[in-house]
Amino acid sequence: MKILKLLLLLLLVAKVGFAKEITDMIGRSVIVPDKPKKTYAPSPYGAYALYALDPTLLVGWIFDIDKEDYQFLHPTMQNLQTIGRLLGAGQNANLEVLLSKNPDLILMWKHSNEFTQKEEEMLRVLNAPYIFALEEEITDYPQIFRFLGKALSREDRGKELATYAEDLFSRVQQTVTSIAVEKRARVYYAEGVDGLATECDDSIHVHLLKIAGDVNIHRCSTTSHKGFEKISMERVLEYNPDVILIQDEIFFRDIYNSALWSQLDAVKNRRVYLIPRAPFNWFDRPPSFMRIMGLEWLMHTIYPDEYSLDLQSRTREFYKLFMGVDLSQAQLDHVLKGATSLIKEVDMK
Repeated sequence: MKILKLLLLLLLVAKVGFAKEITDMIGRSVIVPDKPKKTYAPSPYGAYALYALDPTLLVGWIFDIDKEDYQFLHPTMQNLQTIGRLLGAGQNANLEVLLSKNPDLILMWKHSNEFTQKEEEMLRVLNAPYIFALEEEITDYPQIFRFLGKALSREDRGKELATYAEDLFSRVQQTVTSIAVEKRARVYYAEGVDGLATECDDSIHVHLLKIAGDVNIHRCSTTSHKGFEKISMERVLEYNPDVILIQDEIFFRDIYNSALWSQLDAVKNRRVYLIPRAPFNWFDRPPSFMRIMGLEWLMHTIYPDEYSLDLQSRTREFYKLFMGVDLSQAQLDHVLKGATSLIKEVDMK
């Protein structure tokens, strides 16, 4: 093993100049470039985290980005080639293009401490060291950012992102603990163009609702990782939620014109919200670091008195720190369209 590590070290030094040994988040000892310059992440989770740490490190992106969203991203993203996913569901990576990029480090992402032989065989083709980040829940992000900061020789940046997230999680926990269970909002998460798909309370797709006081109104066991549990309108009427969170903008525009949905307290009280998603979704699909901002928005939305917040200022701060962009008022209005208090005429356009 020592001889193998020495050979790997010599090969890496020949390739990138300098190298170091680190322990990744699943306990593997890995020889990596001292200062990586070209990093590839085969999954959305890793690609998003790499973007937050330093977008100039990315050799390629996972999927095409909507041109309208480039305004919320670092300028380098406009010229970044889409390579696709190498592993996991929906894998579609162009291996030839990826190899031509000659990445000097691969960032893998795990939700449990395991590593399959298939993954190892695929990664071996890339002829580059690979490290694993481990995320079992959103509160792991401070540890992840510190790990990435160390692995990618950007310790100060990793610490900055980690500290921001830690402070937010602490405030959320303190607020939730202070609110009696019977006073917590009852939330329905509406997916699809008709709002009649949702997630069980144990789903990764509604993890923010668990952290915000276990407030998901739909209680069941998830049948598959994909989610999108079908539900009847009769069941929704029976639930009569206090708050409705919506993913689909078409449904958001239509809900107030529906005789059935208008019977619900959430609709009557104008507590219906469109989840922000520019440039990346704040809540789900994929559940990325953007959920850090999503959690703060959610807490302020369902507990406006207990979790006071200047949402516009906080959104600007988050986008400056994590996305590297200064939002204009017009851009801020676009990001928060439908996400705040009473529905406005601009939200319907």
